[in-house]
Amino acid sequence: MSKMIKNVCVYGIGGVGGYFGGRIAHEISKGNRAIQVYFIGRGEHLKAIQQHGLNLITDKEEFICFPNIATDNIRHIPTPDLYLLCVKRYDLDNAVASISKNISADTIVLPLLNGVDIYESIRATLQKAIVSPACVYISSSIEKPGTIRQGGANRHIIFGKDPRYLNYNYKYLIEFFNKMGISSTWYDNPYPAIWEKYIFIASFSLMTAYSGKTIGAVLADDRLKSMTENIMKEVVLVGKTKNIDFKQDVVEKTLQKVQNFPYETKTSFQRDYEKGNTRNEGDIFGGTLIRLAKEYNVSIPTITKVYGELR
Repeated sequence: MSKMIKNVCVYGIGGVGGYFGGRIAHEISKGNRAIQVYFIGRGEHLKAIQQHGLNLITDKEEFICFPNIATDNIRHIPTPDLYLLCVKRYDLDNAVASISKNISADTIVLPLLNGVDIYESIRATLQKAIVSPACVYISSSIEKPGTIRQGGANRHIIFGKDPRYLNYNYKYLIEFFNKMGISSTWYDNPYPAIWEKYIFIASFSLMTAYSGKTIGAVLADDRLKSMTENIMKEVVLVGKTKNIDFKQDVVEKTLQKVQNFPYETKTSFQRDYEKGNTRNEGDIFGGTLIRLAKEYNVSIPTITKVYGELR
């Protein structure tokens, strides 16, 4: 049973959550008062937003926006109709345990994070609610506490049917995104599109961290570009063992799509890796693929070499 979306919680207000949360808060301030948006965050960034609002800077505009509530405690907000789950993979289990304390059977959970096993991970903890497998294309990060900077034209959500509730009607969610000016694409089966995003993000995350160069610089270097392409082909091999139906020219198309990113774009894994953060997304890109390849007896030499050296 689907219902109108009136209460939205953005869980995690870094680059991804800060952008979409800011966008929603800004639209609400223009007169959509029937909708409420809540931010769950932490640390200095949360404090800055509580005191001065969230400053969102894009290539075209800059504005300050205010959520209805910004807090670090899930119990301080009403039960949402929609959770945008915008944490990193290594924070996912804690986030799901937290939202499970404030959720109803018809709350929609939309996980906007990297990885190809996110739905299964959420379902291991969360038995109720509608969980829509999803992914997001965006280049965005915290510039300083309270400020999010988003660059480039990519700001797009892809989502689809919860395999557990195939008859659920998502029309209110689709309407909500349209009303908020959020670019999105709906698929009955979102997995090919999620794996397509993963081909892009896994290859460039591994190669930018490995080479210490931005996405544009990796593409400009023949050797690095060819290694990136090899990684993409290896991800496709692994995906095929999971019966993912890739388009014929998916690797070429992915390389074309990346040309639209600003030259100086860094991946979030690269930023974490360069800061020396031991909590990073390396395992989602390298570890997951190596485990799956082993399980299905597929050879992925480039990923094995690059991830081995990163570790």
